[in-house]
Amino acid sequence: MKEHNPDNPILHEAVNGTPTQHTPAKTPKKRDLDTMVNGFQGTTSSAPHSFPIPKPQLERDFQMSVQLNPKISVGPGIWGQRNWVSFVSGHWNGRFGKGTVVPGGQDSQLIAPDLSTHIDANYLLQTHDHPPAFIAVKMDGWRVGPRDILEKLEDPSQIDEVDPKTYSFRVNVHMETGDARYLHLNTGMWVASGVRRGTEGTSIEALLVAARTDMISSQSSTTLIVSFEQPPKVEI
Repeated sequence: MKEHNPDNPILHEAVNGTPTQHTPAKTPKKRDLDTMVNGFQGTTSSAPHSFPIPKPQLERDFQMSVQLNPKISVGPGIWGQRNWVSFVSGHWNGRFGKGTVVPGGQDSQLIAPDLSTHIDANYLLQTHDHPPAFIAVKMDGWRVGPRDILEKLEDPSQIDEVDPKTYSFRVNVHMETGDARYLHLNTGMWVASGVRRGTEGTSIEALLVAARTDMISSQSSTTLIVSFEQPPKVEI
């Protein structure tokens, strides 16, 4: 027999059960293309205007070439084959400056079973200013495609025969510096498309992602071309 105990609502619900409440169904909000482009309209919003979502703008701006040491095989791990590639030296130039690539950068490559390659590169740029500024660069992304195509990309004698349209090489680029002359690079975001080349190494074109056209200055857009070259052999 159910009991009534209004003085203890928790005990009352435990003994008599929680009363069933019927919540009226909510009308789903419209999330079509027009809504995404023109902005979200709230039913109770007091804002006089609805602003559209800003469309990203892509611009270009810098080139870089790097010499690399031969890759070192770290061996198979839990995520796949790990290769370690270190930077010998290099140079760069662009709309926001020019300079050299500091020796000691590295690319930790992860090779998946299907030969897809994850790129995780960290290196340092030095400007030709007096005194010079130093800019830390992080680049990460994937090179993917059919297995037979990726196998050719690992063979220097066949790289130039591979059509860049048959595989995808995409990376993100981020920069960091404490130098007041280049602080605008800290908040930049770049997306890049790369191509492997037998004699030149790797070429990458990176584009700065900007949400508003009035935020893009003449020094803010980036084209990044990276050439990875093997250093000359030294006879001992």
